[in-house]
Amino acid sequence: MKITVISYDNWGLNSHLINALIQKGHTVHHINFFYFKYKYPNIQSKIYNFILKTVSNKNIKNIYYGDEILKKLKENNEVQDLILTIKGDFIDPKAIFEFKKYTKKSIAFFNDSITRCPKIKHVIPNFDEVYSFEKDDCEKHSLKFLTNWIYPIPKSGTRNTEYQVFNISSKDKRFSLIVKIASILKEKKINYKIIIFDKKNKSHNSSVEYISKQIPLSEVNDYLHNTQVLLDINRVGQKGLTFRVFESLGLEKKIITTNADIKNYDFYNPNNILIIDEKKTNIPLDFFSNKYQKIPKDLFEKYSIEEWINQITN
Repeated sequence: MKITVISYDNWGLNSHLINALIQKGHTVHHINFFYFKYKYPNIQSKIYNFILKTVSNKNIKNIYYGDEILKKLKENNEVQDLILTIKGDFIDPKAIFEFKKYTKKSIAFFNDSITRCPKIKHVIPNFDEVYSFEKDDCEKHSLKFLTNWIYPIPKSGTRNTEYQVFNISSKDKRFSLIVKIASILKEKKINYKIIIFDKKNKSHNSSVEYISKQIPLSEVNDYLHNTQVLLDINRVGQKGLTFRVFESLGLEKKIITTNADIKNYDFYNPNNILIIDEKKTNIPLDFFSNKYQKIPKDLFEKYSIEEWINQITN
């Protein structure tokens, strides 16, 4: 199949999807609109965009992304069998409707919730088919349920320092809870590495490490390999499972998570997965002493990137 993947791939995770599609014999074109940088020409444009977003739910940046993507599709000059759009809520709905001129089928996948990203509702009607990792959104808006995927995580071997707990997150509303957890780990003398990506880098809490520029995915992969337990903090209003969960499955690592809905999945095993309460956070030391118990092969394959592709391309 001729497939174009359109995504806002700020962490580089979709590169695994592109590679897996190519390995399956598909001809793949990736438009990563993370690299499309819009700059306001003047302060008036910035004020106008604020009014536009407030009054009409439009956004100059989203319109710009859509226009640039359409240019790339036109340059490719070849009708696709499938256009797969990830994070389509960042694109103006009118442009998304135009995608259909360049493909036999236009599909969307959302790994954000409508509660957190309400613009998703405005773009849903402009796709032929829409998948979401959020069960509630699927029920309310007649979407197809699909989780994130397990992907192969290479190890460069350049970093050998081992940690008991690892997490890397952007600074957002989860920040205070992450700091609280870091303090608990520190108090219990659990060796950890928690990295917070903060562009302004003005925070000074000593329990976590700050970066102002995103680190390479290869470096993150090494941290994932060299830790015993991954830490997953889900966003407010989100039940869908993050990539951290599937990284833990792929690497056969234990995980600590605030997402209580994980207990409703068929791979849930309390030996491997510790669900913690945000208000009464408790991290028992014996969770670290028991070995990881492998999930059955059929479950591993069910959540693999290969099976994910099979569902999308079927």
